[in-house]
Amino acid sequence: MKNIFITSLFILGFTIISALPLQAQRYGTAAGLRLGSNNYSRTVGLTAQQRIFKHVTLEGIVQSDFSRNTTMHLLLEQHKPIISKRFNYYYGLGYSFGWEESQVKNPATMEIITTYGNVTNGIDLIGGVEMTLLNTTISLDYKPNFNMSGRQEFFRGQVGISARTVLVKSKTQNKRKRQRARAKRKKHRTPFFEGIKERFGRN
Repeated sequence: MKNIFITSLFILGFTIISALPLQAQRYGTAAGLRLGSNNYSRTVGLTAQQRIFKHVTLEGIVQSDFSRNTTMHLLLEQHKPIISKRFNYYYGLGYSFGWEESQVKNPATMEIITTYGNVTNGIDLIGGVEMTLLNTTISLDYKPNFNMSGRQEFFRGQVGISARTVLVKSKTQNKRKRQRARAKRKKHRTPFFEGIKERFGRN
């Protein structure tokens, strides 16, 4: 039942991301630090975002509390402006993998048994807002996680604050993309006089 719910959630989320109108943000590549917090741990991590389409980014997160919980996340995110491209909100979904603590409650003895080093994997959702100023992107997000295996708790939510440095601006990325497209067209273009010669040669 749990796996059916997670699969349905993943399909629904991907459908929403694919169907809605899309916008761009002010950066192409950005990387920095992320601080996360939930009822189980406080984590410090690295985060990197790469724009893969005009409106969509991939975000990778590696975070740890340097004790009982270390996780890795890959998220597909859609961005839409609130006021301008510098201030926008985003949402998405992805996959998580890691090593986490797990708590099991025993009603008979009123005990909570905690185990460590459990290999876990699950599905993430994410929603947040971000602002880009002075070549830096600051974001606040909420990232719920739905466990598929390795942990007793099915649901864990996490609030995160990230600060990323813009490594490649969106206009720079767009310019490089146009240059590659022009170079590709030029490579496959037949010279004018050569084309005439081939045409008459066939006749």
